[in-house]
Amino acid sequence: MNFMEIAQARQSCRSYDETRLVEQEKIDAMLEAARLAPSACNGQPYHFTVCRGEVAKAVAEATRGLGGMNKFAPQAPVQIVVSEKPYVKSAAVGAKLKNNDYRSIDIGITVAYLTAEATAQGLSTCILGWLDDAKIRKACGLEETVRLVITVGYAKEDDKLRPKKRKSREELVTEK
Repeated sequence: MNFMEIAQARQSCRSYDETRLVEQEKIDAMLEAARLAPSACNGQPYHFTVCRGEVAKAVAEATRGLGGMNKFAPQAPVQIVVSEKPYVKSAAVGAKLKNNDYRSIDIGITVAYLTAEATAQGLSTCILGWLDDAKIRKACGLEETVRLVITVGYAKEDDKLRPKKRKSREELVTEK
C-alpha cells in the first residue's frame, strides 16, 4: 500500500473479530513505525505498553463510560496504552519559551505512524481518548499519565469501509 491508500483505508474500528489474535510480527512492525516517528528534539516523550489477555480486558474496561462509550473496546485482543514521558531538556526549554505542548504533538505524530502501519499490516485500530487514567495506570503498573489507548485487532467481516466525512480542501487550506 502507498501512503494515500493507507490514508483512504484507515478508519476507526468499532467491531472487532474476537476470534482472531494479532500476530506479534504485526505488532512489532507497528511499534517500529512509531519508534521512527519524528518528535521535538528527537525526545520521544512517550511510552507504549502493549496489553493482551486479562490486562487488555482491564484496560478496555477503563475506557468505557457514560453507559455506552467505547463498548466495542473489549472485543479488541490488543490494547496499546500510550503514556507521557518527561521532555528532554531542549524540548522542555522550547515548550516553555514558545508556550507549545510538544509532547501532545509528538504523541499525535507517533500514534498516526502506529495506526498507519497497522492499516498497512491489514489490522484495524481505534484511538481512544476517553479513559480512566488511574485504572489504566494500576492495571499496567505505570507511573506516567496515560494519554491514549489504541485498540488493535482484525475488523469483523461485515465492518466495511465507510465513506470519509471530512472538510473540503477549501475549508482546510489557504495558499498564498
